[in-house]
Amino acid sequence: MRFAAAFEAASQAIRRRPKFSRLLVICAIGAGGILAYADAKSDHSFDTPGTTNKKKLVVLGTGWAGTSFLRNLDTSQYDVQVVSPRNYFLFTPLLPSVTCGTIEPRSIAEPIRNIMQKKGEKIQFWEAECDKIDPMNKKVLCRSNVCTNSDGKGEFALDYDYLVLALGAKPNTFNTPGVVENCHFLKEIEDTQRIRRSVMNCFERACLPGLSDEEKRNNLHFVIVGGGPTGVEFAAELHDFVTEDLAKLYPTVKDLVKISVIEAGEHILTMFDKRITEFAEEKFQRDGIDLKTNFKVVKVTDKDITMTNGSTGEVSVPYGMVVWSTGIGTRPVILDFMKQVQQADRRVLATDEWLRVPNCDGVYALGDCATISQRKVMEDIAAIFRVADKDYSGTLTVKAIKDVLKDICERYPQVELYLKSQHMKDFVDLFTDENGNALKQSKELDIEVFKKAVARVDSQVKMLPATAQVAAQQGDYLAKCFNKMKICEEQPEGPLRIRGSGRHRFHPFRYRHLGQFAPLGGEQTAAQLPGDWVSIGHSTQWLWYSVYASKQVTWRTRFLVISDWTRKFIYGRDSSCM
Repeated sequence: MRFAAAFEAASQAIRRRPKFSRLLVICAIGAGGILAYADAKSDHSFDTPGTTNKKKLVVLGTGWAGTSFLRNLDTSQYDVQVVSPRNYFLFTPLLPSVTCGTIEPRSIAEPIRNIMQKKGEKIQFWEAECDKIDPMNKKVLCRSNVCTNSDGKGEFALDYDYLVLALGAKPNTFNTPGVVENCHFLKEIEDTQRIRRSVMNCFERACLPGLSDEEKRNNLHFVIVGGGPTGVEFAAELHDFVTEDLAKLYPTVKDLVKISVIEAGEHILTMFDKRITEFAEEKFQRDGIDLKTNFKVVKVTDKDITMTNGSTGEVSVPYGMVVWSTGIGTRPVILDFMKQVQQADRRVLATDEWLRVPNCDGVYALGDCATISQRKVMEDIAAIFRVADKDYSGTLTVKAIKDVLKDICERYPQVELYLKSQHMKDFVDLFTDENGNALKQSKELDIEVFKKAVARVDSQVKMLPATAQVAAQQGDYLAKCFNKMKICEEQPEGPLRIRGSGRHRFHPFRYRHLGQFAPLGGEQTAAQLPGDWVSIGHSTQWLWYSVYASKQVTWRTRFLVISDWTRKFIYGRDSSCM
């Protein structure tokens, strides 16, 4: 009885004081004692999604944008739920290296739960596909790929207060017949494994007895469609794999291998400096890579790829393997969402400069699934003039323009780009008299003169490239906005509202280009760095190694990638067909 009473007293004490993480109750009974220990967690650790007072934040996607957002988000402020069909983050810039055994697949994949665990706050993760977004009711409808629930379908719905769309994109086939059925893509880790297996199968088939040299050549013809960074890097990796490793293992067929790159434009790597483009094309010619520019692929069968050119017409070429790398397209779930938010006439989801989906409360989109629709100066010219005309005189002085110059340049980044392109030091340099001289501070301008001066500024509006660098910076930016949302609601930090009163809550997103690389094989890489600095050669390859190693999201993957590079230098690439 005494033990029961003591135990009951201890239980009541635990119930009365649940916020202590450890409660030690010592119950003395007779000459001895019983030590009763209870490990009671704090209240919030037992919470299930939707039971807290925190705003519900649903994140769709675990790619560059989604993972960057999660890593920088203060998750203590929100009830965070993550939905993605893959439970890991993938370092996509190294996918071409995985196809040829330079890097192992698991070396560039970090489980998303590892990243979430380091946040220290409870985050729910659901391995599922998002089938539909319902912005009217603020719900996302999902379907699990790994299990089913009580209804046997594995479907469930999540409510949200804020929704972050980071779903990425799918390969763009341009509706070319036969591409989906007969070509490999290079966007997921499964794609790299299929390509690696296909390369080895082509070599094994070519070594079978009874084949003619023509049949062997067809089996060993590797075609890459697309002359962008991914296609060029894969072609270079494949060439190195063949010449440095497979030539030793398959000496009888090594001279029959052919690698072709098909590009619809006049040159490859058109987004790079002209010097890099020329060097890459010359190097590919020296390496024996067949570069077919101004060719458009019109059909792919299981044996031939058909392309057309203005001078040669249609040409069909037999192949052993085709990799399709011609850009990205919008995913079906985003296309359906675009119809709901009156963007059905667009090819990609548009956001404003704060990554918000217009006319859609609480929805943000970033990464490859969206693009920023930058407002043009000429669309807001009357509103800009009105904001600067503080005395409502109908005219502006140079001094009045200078007073709002910072806000104008922040709200419309094309202004600053245009000034740089015209080698102008200041916005007021746009305004000159009939002799081309700078205007005096007190000189008054009417709206027509103002329009004429800024008429060409919008020529500098540019779309951001769909790269990992852009997506990562957008995720980091949006996380910082969420972290200080409460503060900025009371104390806005953004530029003046041109079409309203007060200031915007946050500064708009600004992309900072940190440079780009183009590995060209043979331990040579081309780099275009800030300030239009171009570097090409072996030394740049080591810069590429150091940058890509440092950009890994964890020390685990960083160590694995470096060890894979070391293994390749010592033992060569793995040619096993697994």
